[in-house]
Amino acid sequence: MRDAVKLYGRYVSIHVKSLMQYKVSFLLMAIAQFMVSFNVFLGVFFMFQRFSAVGEFTYSQVVLCFSIFLMEFSLAECVGRGFDVFSTMVRKGEFDRVLVRPRGLILQVLGSRFELTRIGRMIQALVMFVYGIRGSGIVWNGPKIMTVVFMLIGGTVLFFGIFLVGAALCFFTLEGLEIMNIFTDGAREYGKYPMGVYGKRVIQLCTFIIPYALVQYYPLLYLLDKRREPWLAVLPLLAALFLIPSYGFWRFGVRRYQSAGS
Repeated sequence: MRDAVKLYGRYVSIHVKSLMQYKVSFLLMAIAQFMVSFNVFLGVFFMFQRFSAVGEFTYSQVVLCFSIFLMEFSLAECVGRGFDVFSTMVRKGEFDRVLVRPRGLILQVLGSRFELTRIGRMIQALVMFVYGIRGSGIVWNGPKIMTVVFMLIGGTVLFFGIFLVGAALCFFTLEGLEIMNIFTDGAREYGKYPMGVYGKRVIQLCTFIIPYALVQYYPLLYLLDKRREPWLAVLPLLAALFLIPSYGFWRFGVRRYQSAGS
């Protein structure tokens, strides 16, 4: 494990050094990522100029919800970008080289891409988080701080699991499936509002099928004192279990992979 972490650190170091060779390009890309998420934030801002609340949630509470969910997605995309663009590796036959190297497959795919430019989105999420907590009236204590930590961990792992499923599908299609964007970029878009506002059926889907609600809606209710059950704070860690079937599907795809040539 220590050797794997050390090797991944080397991968990240190589990517960062490569990016720093073109500092202006990196800066412009980071600013572009900031502006993309900022435009989505403007949609929330202008809507609340007309309405005082969405469901039972105020403007500051929605901004807090959006910031945490955006940070989860950005962290997962920063680390797991290799799986998000995995179809290119399969289509060009580059995965054949990965298979013959004496290192873990997931480690090699992780190390193939590291999107440091997503720091633009992270900065946006951090600014919104600070603004959101100032207006949400949250009385902070140890359990609530840990709830936010669990949300970030669980959400990052959940999105990484979805990237892993999308990558595994490429073993059968050789091309990335655009439908997977519904569960990644699409989730990031509709995750800017607490999922309870979308109705009972959506909550059920996002609880028992793809557990977005476990890393967003239920722990948010606990943070805002809308519900006081302590177990809501640890639900994000249960969402991380989504990685188990995701990894199983990945292994299933690897066993059935046939070279795509070059």
